[in-house]
Amino acid sequence: MNNTVLAGVIVGTVVVTAVGAVAANNGYNPLQDYATVVAVETAYETNRVARQVCGDDTVLQQAPVKDEKRIAGAAIGAVVGGMLGNQVGDGSGRTAATIAGAAAGGYAGSKIQKKMQEGNLEETVEQRCVTVYDTESIPVGFDVTYELDGVESVVRMEHDPGKRIPVEDGELVLSKS
Repeated sequence: MNNTVLAGVIVGTVVVTAVGAVAANNGYNPLQDYATVVAVETAYETNRVARQVCGDDTVLQQAPVKDEKRIAGAAIGAVVGGMLGNQVGDGSGRTAATIAGAAAGGYAGSKIQKKMQEGNLEETVEQRCVTVYDTESIPVGFDVTYELDGVESVVRMEHDPGKRIPVEDGELVLSKS
């Protein structure tokens, strides 16, 4: 064998070995059919999670009433009204004015006490809770757009396939080997 042939065999062996090594590192098998990957996007599932948020709320409410029938207001009003009525007229007119003053004073005293009771407010603190919803996105795989025989399609995969997806009998091989 001459040196030229020997050099050609050596160079050819080196080239075939290098091509084989590159192909092995990229997972490429020249005897295998492949679909070309066009795009890969992470696929997410969105979940809503409920939680309680609680806080203190200041509330104004009417204070408990001690004299529901407003007897004290009516009694004080009747006394004051009777005293004022007694200042009017003389004789039997004075008696009628005292009675009328006592009646009007009793009524007015009751109304005044009612107004005061309604305006008597007390402050309480109550805990109030509301339900709020948080969202969380969880990765569930990859939506892979690929081209096979001139047709683009999308498939969801558990892993990023890289630049190509193996094909056997016209079907994608989706399991990672």
